[in-house]
Amino acid sequence: MPTWHHGLVADWWAFYNTDGPEIAYFGEYIADGQPALDAGCGTGRLLVPWLEAGYDVDGSDVSQDMLAHCRERARAAGSEPTLVAQPLHELTMPRRYRTIVVCGVFGLGTTWEQDVQAIGRLFDALEPGGMLLLDNEAPYSDSDQWLLWTAEARARLPEPVKPRLERRAAPDGTERGMRSRVLASDPLDQTITLEIVADLWRDGELVATEARPLTAALVSRSADQGHAGGSRLRADRGPRGLRFRATDGRHEVPHLPRPKAGHGLTVRRAAPRPTRATRCRS
Repeated sequence: MPTWHHGLVADWWAFYNTDGPEIAYFGEYIADGQPALDAGCGTGRLLVPWLEAGYDVDGSDVSQDMLAHCRERARAAGSEPTLVAQPLHELTMPRRYRTIVVCGVFGLGTTWEQDVQAIGRLFDALEPGGMLLLDNEAPYSDSDQWLLWTAEARARLPEPVKPRLERRAAPDGTERGMRSRVLASDPLDQTITLEIVADLWRDGELVATEARPLTAALVSRSADQGHAGGSRLRADRGPRGLRFRATDGRHEVPHLPRPKAGHGLTVRRAAPRPTRATRCRS
């Protein structure tokens, strides 16, 4: 499946998506477990601050364009990290890791089968006793997106293209714009197809427009065993495979007490080579 993390969209991520609470949140785990891998590192939003903190971190991403920005930013910070251009379901890194972070990328532009393969690849990339951290945003935490699962809302798709409104100054002297819309929603497959339209102005003149689609997986209550809202998952590598646990207090399971931050709870077990029955979406 195609992704939108290329060209003008990669530029946008590099110019404007440069911080966030995930840097410190996942950084605490990396501080305690190195070497680490930022799987889906993009333009280095998380990876470069971790390098600046002195952590031993590699990166991987499906987009060469994203990695080019990441490498440039890392060099500006005085680092030369190992960066590999690979999708998660084809991940083959030169070493194993004590900690792997998959933040905001799992299930983007892939199929269910590829995501199952990705869990196996991530497992293989862990050291014995290593830890895998994933984040997940349940679809019903976004009321507008949740409505798209109804037949009435799906009948109105695709959404019309939004007009060009906002321009933002970029570090390279150009101006950039970004618009998005929903193209399709499939509640049975638990996916939503989006489109990003990126615009580039140079000296006040519109010189380029790129439209890129992306299919994203959405984990419903039946798929994620009843967890509500956004959450972060932790997986520890053991002799029986990956043990997935929640790591923050926003994770809730019916009939079980709310976990305290960092204490976790078991939400799923995966075999060393997961099958479709053990798929984990995030």
